[in-house]
Amino acid sequence: MPVQFPPIENATEEGLVAVGGKLDLETLSTAYLSGIFPWPIQDVKELTWFSPDPRGIIEVNDYKVPKSFKKFLAKSPYRAVFNQDFNLVIQNCASVPRTHETGTWITDEIVQAYTNLFNHKKAYCVSVYNEQNELVGGLYGVHFGEIISGESMFHKEDNASKFALLKLLEFLEIQNIPFLDTQMTTGVIESFGGITIPREQYLKRLKNLDPNRTTIF
Repeated sequence: MPVQFPPIENATEEGLVAVGGKLDLETLSTAYLSGIFPWPIQDVKELTWFSPDPRGIIEVNDYKVPKSFKKFLAKSPYRAVFNQDFNLVIQNCASVPRTHETGTWITDEIVQAYTNLFNHKKAYCVSVYNEQNELVGGLYGVHFGEIISGESMFHKEDNASKFALLKLLEFLEIQNIPFLDTQMTTGVIESFGGITIPREQYLKRLKNLDPNRTTIF
C-alpha cells in the first residue's frame, strides 16, 4: 500500500505534519516529493515529520557571496569534491559541535537512512579538504531529480562549510536548478541570500520541478 501523509494544511503551527512511520526509501521519497522532511525531536521516541511555514530557500540565480568570504576565497586553501566520503560527512554533521546548539537531530537512524538514500543515488554530499587532504568541512542533502535540499553542514576549519555551500550553489546554477531547499534559514543561509517563502508558494513551485531528471549529480 502506498505511503500517505496527513494533509499538510493540517500541520501544527510549528509545521509538524505526522508522528511515527519509517525512514525507508519509499517513505522518504514520498515525503520529499510532498514538501515534507523528517526532523527528529530530542526525547521524543517516535519519528516526527515537518513541513514548516514559511519555508527556507536560496534562489539559485540570486545567491550572494558574503563580502568577508570573498576575501577568504582569494587565498582559499580548500578544494571541494562531490559525493566523496558521504559517511564521514554525515557523521561529522552529527558530531561536530555548533555554537549555541546542544545535541543533534542526526540520530543513528537518520545516518543509516540517508546513507541508504546515497547508495540509491537520492542523496549527495560536498566534501571540503584542506592542503593536507584532511576533511575539514562539508554538507549533505537529498536530490530527487530537480528537487534539491540541503540537510546539514559542518566545519572544522574556518569557512569550510561556506565553501561547500558556495560550490553547491555554483553547481546548481550550471544545472539550471531554480532553488535550493534549505527548509529553515540560519545566519549563514541568509548571508548567501537565503529567504523564506510561504509554504503554499513553496509547494506550488515544488510541483513545477521534475523529480525524474537524472543528470543532476
